[in-house]
Amino acid sequence: MADLVLCEPTELYNILNQVTKLSRLAEPNYLCLLDVRSKREYDESHVITAIRVKKELDAFQPYPVEILPGRVFLGSFSQACDPKVQKDLKIKAHVNVCMETGPFFRGDAGRLLHIPVEDSLEAEMLPFLRHLCHFIEAHLQVGSAVLVFSTRGIGRSCAAVIAFLMHENQETLKRSWDHVKKCKNNMHPNRALVAQLLGWERVVLGDSVTDVSDPCF
Repeated sequence: MADLVLCEPTELYNILNQVTKLSRLAEPNYLCLLDVRSKREYDESHVITAIRVKKELDAFQPYPVEILPGRVFLGSFSQACDPKVQKDLKIKAHVNVCMETGPFFRGDAGRLLHIPVEDSLEAEMLPFLRHLCHFIEAHLQVGSAVLVFSTRGIGRSCAAVIAFLMHENQETLKRSWDHVKKCKNNMHPNRALVAQLLGWERVVLGDSVTDVSDPCF
């Protein structure tokens, strides 16, 4: 069993969400069955069915990834607009860090925080990070799951979640970065956001600890 690698349920959930178009729900009783038949056996029994359902599968999209199991999720604008995603993951609050707006929790402004951040090197997020962290904390304290999202869910929203983890856990940029990277393997905040996160590290810890010249950033 030397080649057997074990992982936590949240890690498995995030891996499955990023490599398939089929939904994987963050429920403790969710069961995922893996087909281990040979390709020939699979093709012989499924090729006709696969053709028929292809259009249905194309309509599916991966669910947001879990950052804190059942509490904080990271996703895209389209996922935030999908009522099924909100229901399945029990999302009760949104943090929108992109320019787009949508019908999020219409009539209940207290469940939505919109910080309009452009996808550019000139955009500023640092001045809003304290308010962002307090908003997420407030909803977590009453048991509400929060979805943080941007247009594609790979840049601005990742930076926002990293900032929250730094504040929540009083930890370095590097440690929070590694946590989110493990959950969202294609995350890619731009260099301006990385520099602002370094500035946030000074606010949270009183000093700059992380070396952002490291290639991992």
